Amino acid sequence: MPGLHLLLGFLPVTLFLAALVFLDSFKLVHRGDVAKSLFAGVLAAGISWGLNLSLVGPLHVPPDILRKALAPVLEEATKAMFVAWLIRTRRVGFLVDAAIHGFAIGAGFALVENFYYAHALQSTDPGLWVIRGLGTAIMHGTTTAIFAILGKGLTGRREAPSPLWFLPGFAIAVTIHAGFNLFVLPPMVATGLLLAIMPILLGVVFERSDRATRSWLGMGMDRDVEALNQILSGEVVETRVGRYLAELTERLPGAVVADILCYLRVRLELSLRAKGLLMARAAGMDIPVDSSVRANFEELKYLARSIGPVGMLALQPLINDRDRWEHALLR
Repeated sequence: MPGLHLLLGFLPVTLFLAALVFLDSFKLVHRGDVAKSLFAGVLAAGISWGLNLSLVGPLHVPPDILRKALAPVLEEATKAMFVAWLIRTRRVGFLVDAAIHGFAIGAGFALVENFYYAHALQSTDPGLWVIRGLGTAIMHGTTTAIFAILGKGLTGRREAPSPLWFLPGFAIAVTIHAGFNLFVLPPMVATGLLLAIMPILLGVVFERSDRATRSWLGMGMDRDVEALNQILSGEVVETRVGRYLAELTERLPGAVVADILCYLRVRLELSLRAKGLLMARAAGMDIPVDSSVRANFEELKYLARSIGPVGMLALQPLINDRDRWEHALLR
């Protein structure tokens, strides 16, 4: 297949993903994590290919029914699995990194799909590869990014979010995908519409997320510094945390409560380091993680073993999801 047509199939979605990573002012997603999400998209494409073969082969599903009705559901589900795992395990902190991870997974899926069609169709029609490169490939990235944005937005506001909150994003992703497969609009019109809407959508998401990140950094830094000073000075006994720890002394040994206080101190130190790291990235500096950070994580593991399962369970009300995400930045 001529190189020009291969570029039309592969280059647009790759450049779009690179632009998203570049526009992330706080560099919330490292290049290595982007590569992992791309690889997850490749795996999703492989799983979808196997499922599609099973439906057409042993189950004798008509190809037309597969393309119009079943493929959008199966393909969006395989792409969504890794996104949902990232969100549920607190590896996504803001809408921006959710969008980047989602688009990267969709891009990985699209690259494999276009590579397959390049060999299967052996077509050199430029119109086909404009549609596949600018339309279908961007569609795969867009639908998964939308799923990630809505999934993070809806679950991030709740203490114990139900998996059902992922359904609205999934329904929208499947609807857009099915619309492409059903040719509800002429392919060139659908491609142009997607290319017009996608930058606006992501622009709004990036702008809102950037403001939220800056606000969180400012207030979070002040809160963490104050909390750390209270622990170091002994003033914590007069705070909500201190009153909660005082209640724990009635149910847990004093040594365990002391270890819990040490555990909170180390977590606060790591949270401050993470916020400092994000501020440095926003200023164009990439600060490597030093040995003291690794030592802090080792201390957390030691304290967790010392506190024990019951004490760690009692500690959970004092730990929020954003703390977990901050620490993941430092690993």
